[in-house]
Amino acid sequence: MQLEMTLIDTAKAAPLAVEIDTMVIAGWAGRDAAAMEHHIRELEALGVKRPTATPTFYRVATNRLTTSAQIECSGPHSSGEAETLIVAQQDRLYVGLGSDHTDRHVETFGVAVSKQICDKPIAETLWPLDEVADHWDQLILRSWLTTAEGRVLYQEGTVGSLLSPQDLIARYTDGGTLPNGTAMMGGTMPAIGGVRAGQRFDCALIDPVLSREIKLAYDILELPIAG
Repeated sequence: MQLEMTLIDTAKAAPLAVEIDTMVIAGWAGRDAAAMEHHIRELEALGVKRPTATPTFYRVATNRLTTSAQIECSGPHSSGEAETLIVAQQDRLYVGLGSDHTDRHVETFGVAVSKQICDKPIAETLWPLDEVADHWDQLILRSWLTTAEGRVLYQEGTVGSLLSPQDLIARYTDGGTLPNGTAMMGGTMPAIGGVRAGQRFDCALIDPVLSREIKLAYDILELPIAG
């Protein structure tokens, strides 16, 4: 799958054609055992079984990646998760922002299937990973959920609570390098107030050292379930 992205480094912005042939979602990727246990328990409360291993790497079809401002989901039970996105392209690693949008009803009986059912929105902007590697743990993820009651802060924290890209790549490849054409979402943090659905999901990856951010926003169109 080819995506037209924008590469922004400290010197300039330039178009970058990205070819993705492998999409991986790193689940249960917390570095902090207590925070990860919190996330596991909030999903257990929804009926999701506890993982047998952490992290777990889920494969998802590349055509689920989208830069559209709207996705369509069956029924009212899906929700987003702000995650870093690591992209290997032309022997270089880039970092971006994505949402592991997941059907929470399907997740109760099949986590891998729930990952596959929903589109995975990603921002069109990428940064060179080597520009943020020395201050990776200071990067901030935030997300906001819009429901009938309004817009609220949904997730917030530094990526230092999650396994680093280098650690995830080493575990996924058994100590190797991420192959060109691979995109990997790097895990998420607990939802403030618990996992729940909404009509719109906004998120941001913030670099406080270089004073820049990547933004992603999309609407969720609920499709009726007949029968």
